[in-house]
Amino acid sequence: MPEHAIEAAATSASRTSPDHSRRGFFRRAAVLLVGSPLAVGFTALTATFLAWFLGSVRFMFPNVLIEPPLRFRVGKLENYEPGKVETKYTDRFGVWIVRGEFQGKPQIYVLRAVCTHLGCTPIWLESEQKFKCPCHGSGFHKDGMHFEGPAPRPLERFAIRVADDDQLEVDKSRTFRQELGEWEDPDSFVPV
Repeated sequence: MPEHAIEAAATSASRTSPDHSRRGFFRRAAVLLVGSPLAVGFTALTATFLAWFLGSVRFMFPNVLIEPPLRFRVGKLENYEPGKVETKYTDRFGVWIVRGEFQGKPQIYVLRAVCTHLGCTPIWLESEQKFKCPCHGSGFHKDGMHFEGPAPRPLERFAIRVADDDQLEVDKSRTFRQELGEWEDPDSFVPV
């Protein structure tokens, strides 16, 4: 074979090599895109879409507020000293456990820790023996009766009973209001 024929065959073979064929074009284009600013842009666009999609999926699941139980135990009757207000359940359950007197009868009762004026949380002032609302100045005696400020009525009580294991059980699903005469209900206190 003459030399020029060999050169022509080599040139023809080089034109049909993978670098000059259609597959070679796509390979070069992929290499160019992966290492180019365009590839970075597409990657950022894909990441943004993925974040948006995951956020949309998360939106479909509700936020769940876990509230404390409506019924809970607060210890035995002997744990409460006469004339004392127990404040350790105020933050978690929103109640005060009081061992005091109402109309001359010694009893344990549970007061709701919400001012009857606008719903602020009063503070127990041990030195003054009263509940004082920091928002508008309403004052309540230890038994829950209001005596100063804009509060229109006494504090509310929750149901309380002695459970089978001799512990006091508070039931926040039942409230008792003094102005309706409900503080006389035997479920609103435990006689001592």
